[in-house]
Amino acid sequence: MKVTVVGAGAVGASCAEYIAIKNFASEVVLLDIKEGFAEGKAMDLMQTASLNGFDTKITGITNDYSKTADSDICVITSGIPRKPGMTREELIGINAGIVKDVSSNLVKHSPNTIIIVVSNPMDTMAYLVHKTAGLPKNRVIGMGGALDSARFKYRLAEALGAPISDVDGMVIGGHSDTGMVPLTRLATRNSVPVTKFISEERLNQVMEDTKVGGATLTKLLGTSAWYAPGAAVSALVQAIACDQKKMFPCSVMLDGEYGMKDICIGAPVILGRNGIEKIVELELNDAEKAHMKESAEGVRKTNDLLEL
Repeated sequence: MKVTVVGAGAVGASCAEYIAIKNFASEVVLLDIKEGFAEGKAMDLMQTASLNGFDTKITGITNDYSKTADSDICVITSGIPRKPGMTREELIGINAGIVKDVSSNLVKHSPNTIIIVVSNPMDTMAYLVHKTAGLPKNRVIGMGGALDSARFKYRLAEALGAPISDVDGMVIGGHSDTGMVPLTRLATRNSVPVTKFISEERLNQVMEDTKVGGATLTKLLGTSAWYAPGAAVSALVQAIACDQKKMFPCSVMLDGEYGMKDICIGAPVILGRNGIEKIVELELNDAEKAHMKESAEGVRKTNDLLEL
């Protein structure tokens, strides 16, 4: 099992680290455009192998996609964060160019690969890969929902005063502060609805804290988070590589599901060796449907900024 991670920054390096530590892949290739950067990250990580007990080989590469050939799964973390004075259109234009170039190079050398998109704006970048890479829709996956759901469960456990292993919950919709749809109605503690334990007011606070989870960390850290995004990617990669048939909310191309077409947005899917093996349609109530529709409108506005 060969996995390529493009982008050796904090998120990409965390992806490589967590995948290697889980010891299910034979090789992780870490690729970056900065000379020597991926090689350095890979060497540093390989020097933890004897300490962390893994045998996965981590290889660092500077911009040579031939070394990624025959990758089973490829992860795209490339892109730039929005900088002061930069318009949303400029950010999307720059990242779209990067993601399009990366995905085409990956598919050129690994035509049967499954691509996981992490780059932001994530739903729009996943849509771009769908439209330009020539892969079937089951082999392009946006990571966002898995991360958002992990943040939701963290906030639920905090509110409940419970161990996080007791808690289950899911976030669907767009991967943005305004697009997320945390499904508080379906959240549980050991199969018991969380509404049995905490007030509606507290649950609403959990929902709002979840929506700004990324922004909260950016404010505290001065940059985007990397541990939880890396862990979310590694969970998706493992589910595919090990054919686990696990359910995760991911950004997926819809074709009639949830009443939507021609859009990538967060919905629960079953992940296995073929990538997305099934899209799970939940029975949403009227409020959840309205939030999902509003989320989709926001994603489409961003998609309209792409030059396809």
